[in-house]
Amino acid sequence: MIFDTHAHYNDKQFDADRDELLSSMSEQNVGTIVNVGASFEDCKNGVALAKKYPFVYAAVGLHPDDVGELEAAESESGNAIYKWIRETAVIEPKVVAIGEIGLDYHWNVEAHDIQEKWFRRQLDLAEELNLPVSVHSRDAAEDTLRILKEYAGRITAVMHCYSYSPELAEEYVKLGYYFGIGGVVTFKNGKKLKRTAEVVPMDRILLETDCPYLAPDPYRGKRNQSGYIDYVAAEIARLKGLTKEDVIAVTEANAKRFFGLE
Repeated sequence: MIFDTHAHYNDKQFDADRDELLSSMSEQNVGTIVNVGASFEDCKNGVALAKKYPFVYAAVGLHPDDVGELEAAESESGNAIYKWIRETAVIEPKVVAIGEIGLDYHWNVEAHDIQEKWFRRQLDLAEELNLPVSVHSRDAAEDTLRILKEYAGRITAVMHCYSYSPELAEEYVKLGYYFGIGGVVTFKNGKKLKRTAEVVPMDRILLETDCPYLAPDPYRGKRNQSGYIDYVAAEIARLKGLTKEDVIAVTEANAKRFFGLE
């Protein structure tokens, strides 16, 4: 069945029909979803969602645009948000990863040094707890690679919504990392990601939505959801010379291995 490795079902775009939509997932051949955190509130809501649905799991961590929350929480008595992330990841069995964390130089919501500080702190936490990581990187290719080279062999990571070159992807393959591929691979102007999907080995590919964002063709511009991964699998199958069913089966096995859900 489809394994959606990166979703945001706590987003307000799902407020009107969240329960109805998630209840329909088995009918759409969706077997597992990992709901990924961004802000602190986002993380708390994601954990609650995972507790409610047996097939939903959670990742907790602060997105580079939201690490100002972690910076503001620093005090002599410790960091309450960082402590919550750590404790929740330890005691809550439905938490299976740290994420999404990383660097975002597109919007520059937070200073680059602050982003790197909390990227490293959360990578350290993932290493300590032996949890995989979902990495967000936008317009920050050089610094992301520099940092993740240091952690190669120490953590397991997926390059969420990978948007860089096929050549850089080959560098990440050598480091042992995975790639999250979603709706962009179906776009006519998604040629760079199509080439990346061709060169990355099948055992390093994970399927994702990033829903409610980045819906594949023919739903581009509309609200995304996990059932639409079927179109992503079909395009990867075309690029790889495989069947769609093969792609769904292999990526499900990859995801179960990545998140320790085998």
